[in-house]
Amino acid sequence: MSEQGTAARIASVARRILVEEGADAVSMRRVGEAVGVTAMAIYRHYPNREALLRAVADASARELAEAWTRRPDAGGLEERFAAALDDFLDFALGSPHLYHFLTSDAWARARRFPDDFRDGQGPPFSVVVALVEEGMRAGLLREDDPLETALAVTASTQGLVQQYLSGRISMAEPDFRALCHRTVSRLFNGVRNKPLTPPCR
Repeated sequence: MSEQGTAARIASVARRILVEEGADAVSMRRVGEAVGVTAMAIYRHYPNREALLRAVADASARELAEAWTRRPDAGGLEERFAAALDDFLDFALGSPHLYHFLTSDAWARARRFPDDFRDGQGPPFSVVVALVEEGMRAGLLREDDPLETALAVTASTQGLVQQYLSGRISMAEPDFRALCHRTVSRLFNGVRNKPLTPPCR
């Protein structure tokens, strides 16, 4: 296996452990055993555990953004936001350990708002910013700071997911997903030029 292939395999195994058990379960020794190399060999590709976790985080964020951008541009802006929300919920509820790591854990060089979220440095968030900017250009949303408007939408959804995963929201998953959609609709009613009644889901 090439050096590049070995590095990718190491990151893939680290991600699998993180997804199944959480970030605390990822160690250089355990990853090395699973890959079939020594822990010291991993350091040739990743100087420390934080660098390995950073690679996992970057790859995961890119994959989520790519999944969102693969959706067709057909439909109105609100429908496209709803589709992006479904993609996000599929990710967060389907891989809760990875979601928690990306949004909550204090790993090295974690992105900080606002500077680290400009110019595409936060891939999933950048997709939302692009949709907000499109809505403002089209006159569907009131002119405002696109970054902060996107933050209002994403932070509320992340907060709901965090409460749901911690057991603070007692709902079946379909009902919780519907709650998230209603919440986003209410937020958009607050920033659109002509508010609409939130749809029932």
